[in-house]
Amino acid sequence: MLESPRVAEEALSFFQRKRVTTVYLYADSFDGRNPVRDRPELYRAFIRRAHARGIQVYALLGSWYLHTERYVLPRHRRAARAMLAGVLEYNAGAAPDERFDGVNYDIEPHLLDEWNDASRHRLLLGFLDMTADLMADRRKSGQSLPIGPAMPFWWDGITLEWRGARKTVAEHVIDATDYVALMDYRNRAEGRDSILSHAQDEMDYADKVGKQVVIGLEFNPGEPAKLSFHGMDEAAFEREAAKVEGAYGDRPAFGGFVFHHYLGYRRFVRDPAPNDPIVPPSR
Repeated sequence: MLESPRVAEEALSFFQRKRVTTVYLYADSFDGRNPVRDRPELYRAFIRRAHARGIQVYALLGSWYLHTERYVLPRHRRAARAMLAGVLEYNAGAAPDERFDGVNYDIEPHLLDEWNDASRHRLLLGFLDMTADLMADRRKSGQSLPIGPAMPFWWDGITLEWRGARKTVAEHVIDATDYVALMDYRNRAEGRDSILSHAQDEMDYADKVGKQVVIGLEFNPGEPAKLSFHGMDEAAFEREAAKVEGAYGDRPAFGGFVFHHYLGYRRFVRDPAPNDPIVPPSR
């Protein structure tokens, strides 16, 4: 999308057809390149075109490629801050219609090999400390773009003390950030072990403190059946999504849905991207 205007135009047209209002666009190093730093004109052109269509663009930070789960460790904290600094520096040098509208960071300490029952509190405190550093760096920059993480729903079941307050990890994260994208990966809205049941505590707390929760849903194959809408039809997905909207649509904390991820969603709705090597399901 950055390097081909044709691909960008086709993607943006798809987003409009599916009423996608915000895109999380990767904005860090990959394959030995860092275009947000070295070729910012590519981001400027894409963001300008997205804005012209009424679509916001958030910088997506964190990747398996860089093993950014390590960034919760003190010795890797500088790398975490440099990741955000690249976006802040880009925005400072861009015209208003070329700037990122926000940031989402996907840093998951539970992916570390050392994650276990004995270490999880230490690693989660590292996540909170890293988050505080990122928010402080944003404040120092004088910029106001919202920043929030991808957060697993089960963090509402872990309580720890941080900065003099004892709360669930989910509550600490909601307090510290502007919004959260809740990885609420289930494919039914109601009942036990459902989208609504796993989001309830986060929604209640976000309403209380004036923050927003974006409900994350999964569309990729290869996941346990209950996690992904893959294999279901679009009408079934729309029915489940409507139930969530019916429950949360009038609540200030509800920020809508976020889908993982672009290509998986295109395949799900049987609208493959050009040159997509995988044929979507025939049924």
